[in-house]
Amino acid sequence: MTKPIGFLFPGQGAQFVGMGKDLFEQSPAARRLYQRADEVLGYALSQICFAGPETELTRTLYAQTGLWVTSLAALAALREKNPGLQPSLVAGLSLGEFTALTASGALSFEDALKLVQVRAEAMETAAKNNPGTMASVMGLDIEQCAAVAREAGCEIANLNTPDQTVFSGTLPAIERACKLAEARGAKRAMPLKVGGAFHSSLMDKAKARLEATLANTPIHAPQCAFIPNVTAQTVSDPEEIRSLLARQLTSPVQWVKTMATAKESGITFYLEIGPGKILKGLARKCQPAFEVFSFCGAADFKGLEPLTLSAKS
Repeated sequence: MTKPIGFLFPGQGAQFVGMGKDLFEQSPAARRLYQRADEVLGYALSQICFAGPETELTRTLYAQTGLWVTSLAALAALREKNPGLQPSLVAGLSLGEFTALTASGALSFEDALKLVQVRAEAMETAAKNNPGTMASVMGLDIEQCAAVAREAGCEIANLNTPDQTVFSGTLPAIERACKLAEARGAKRAMPLKVGGAFHSSLMDKAKARLEATLANTPIHAPQCAFIPNVTAQTVSDPEEIRSLLARQLTSPVQWVKTMATAKESGITFYLEIGPGKILKGLARKCQPAFEVFSFCGAADFKGLEPLTLSAKS
């Protein structure tokens, strides 16, 4: 008897130069995905993932498209060795939500890639026109963080764990928020190396552009449970998903509630598929009973050897 599996997909910030290169070299299925992405985009995204330079890969435009295709390439490599592998539940952090919907069958590869490209372009442009940043705060609860955000004039962008919250806003507002958080006993309050004030009202114009593209994008009901960032409640209606994908750009990522909903599903076994191991840590802090295994490259197959991966139960 095999356990039902949930898939988790990372968001911007998990990228690193060289990601996916071993998958490209060792997995024909992963190689085909990179080649398709390069064809659809009209440039060699694969080479930016594999060789950088880092200054290019950290740009919102390339970080988002690169993470999306690398995560799906990792999934393709997994399925190559585990035919029929399907999740019972999917979720993703910010950008990872688009990967989750592709993995669930709600979006086609080409449609999702074009959406991610528009999203990344729109967010990069909005960040240039409305400069801002984000900061991570450790050691304060959500009520304390909400009070800091109100006083500093910024917004809450991510609720990652019960004691880790991310602020988003203008540079002066984030600077004030970090000082206020530290004064109120935060263990750490530090600006993040990001391209803008994501998941805040400074992304309003990006949201409008993404909405226009979403209006003409076919979306199907996911073939498994899907938990969106905005509401953290499972949703299957394509029109509701369409609305939530746009709202996500200016709304907080409700990861703590997402993990609570995942627990309610009864699924305790998860694969974090894609670069980095950020979600493994966040998931375990939110739900200590979860078993979470990270899969990013060919070397990670060894860690999965003791596990039985099979089709959705």
